[in-house]
Amino acid sequence: MSTNVKRKVVLQWISFLLIAVLITPSYASLPLTDSQGTALPSLSPMLKRVTPAVVNIATSGTVRIQGNPLFDDPFFQHFFEQPSQPRHRKTQSLGSGVIVDAKKGYIITNNHVIDKADEIKVTLSNGETYDAKLIGTDPDSDVAIIQIKAKNLIAIPLANSEQHNVGDFVVAIGNPFGLGQTVTSGIISAMERSGLGIEGFENFIQTDASINPGNSGGALVNLRGELLAINTAIFSKSGGSQGIGFAIPINMAHDIMQQLIAHGEVKRGRLGAQAQDLTPQLAEAFSIPFRRGAVVSHVDKGSPADIAGLKSGDIVTEINDKTVRNADMLRNSMGLLRIGQTVKMKVLRNKKTLTLTATVAEHDVAKENIKGKKLHARLSGTQLQNIPTSSKLYGRIEGVIIADVEADSLAARSGLRRGDIITSANRKNIKNIAELQSAVKKNKSLLINIRRGNASLFLFLQ
Repeated sequence: MSTNVKRKVVLQWISFLLIAVLITPSYASLPLTDSQGTALPSLSPMLKRVTPAVVNIATSGTVRIQGNPLFDDPFFQHFFEQPSQPRHRKTQSLGSGVIVDAKKGYIITNNHVIDKADEIKVTLSNGETYDAKLIGTDPDSDVAIIQIKAKNLIAIPLANSEQHNVGDFVVAIGNPFGLGQTVTSGIISAMERSGLGIEGFENFIQTDASINPGNSGGALVNLRGELLAINTAIFSKSGGSQGIGFAIPINMAHDIMQQLIAHGEVKRGRLGAQAQDLTPQLAEAFSIPFRRGAVVSHVDKGSPADIAGLKSGDIVTEINDKTVRNADMLRNSMGLLRIGQTVKMKVLRNKKTLTLTATVAEHDVAKENIKGKKLHARLSGTQLQNIPTSSKLYGRIEGVIIADVEADSLAARSGLRRGDIITSANRKNIKNIAELQSAVKKNKSLLINIRRGNASLFLFLQ
């Protein structure tokens, strides 16, 4: 081959390579702009600041295996000399949480994420794992606070959830199906969702951002990277996301968080009033134009609501300058009030608008039903009530009735049953809840005498 021919071949190959290089897309060097040079929108910068504050939570616990309840009955074991044979199995669950205080290591999550957990592990976005301490839970709102001891944590700044509206863009961050940190986006679909039967107190933000199992306790943030809400539940027929997710507004969650950190529980007060939705039919009956509100159906005598002048038939339209659209909203607002807090209510009475002021009072445990865990940890899972003075069902027995016991609860595993009557605690005879509260105060262990039918037995709970 001549020299000239060789030169032509080399030049042809060089030209071919140059063309190939020029027409091959260089993805690594593509700018974040469109063909006209306009910058493309991206959530990446915001997410780099926010995602380190969203953690994965893994829990393990122990639950009782259901068997023949007769063999678990302490009376059966006592009289037939059968040894207690508890049978349990280990449980595991996954969820998410959000760091809200970097210095103290406080993490907010859902109660159902850590419920019945013996061990809580928190994994940061960098892969580091820490043991977490349970600070407090509020099952009625499904909020829980845990704490880890770690340095250089990053917390998410809090938004004002009351300043957001339907249509605002939001981003959900969590740990769905245990896959690891995952980000989805959407909008606020609705505000102040209630009456869903998911929790005791409901005031959800609804979103179409994909929320799946494992996202619970994770963050719902706005485009500024502020924590707007805590992802909690989904509406689904298949178990997967169908574009209807619910999150607890951070204003509500933060208020509960402060009480959990301070007291380990939420100390809810009472106004002493019951209400129902104002319907078009009721509005017609009251001879007023139909509007949103809650009709007061009952006021307890001597309660804060009674002292403030609230009457049956009043229509509550505002509470603390917030519009009351229905009875659920009124109940939620009352349920989040603190003891001693002043409440301003606008009510409609005889076609006139009145402003009433009440002071939230503490629940009188001597008169009302109460959850056993509020008196003693070993009574967790029970609902207690006094024996009605007019009741002849219990004869002359004095004490506190166990009105209900949750399955697999600590109380159930200890042998307590629905219908049992606690007649003494720590060797002190009791007549009511107030005396039971006094008898169990400041005692870690609990010795109780219970009456079941015609039999009596001591149980030592420790």
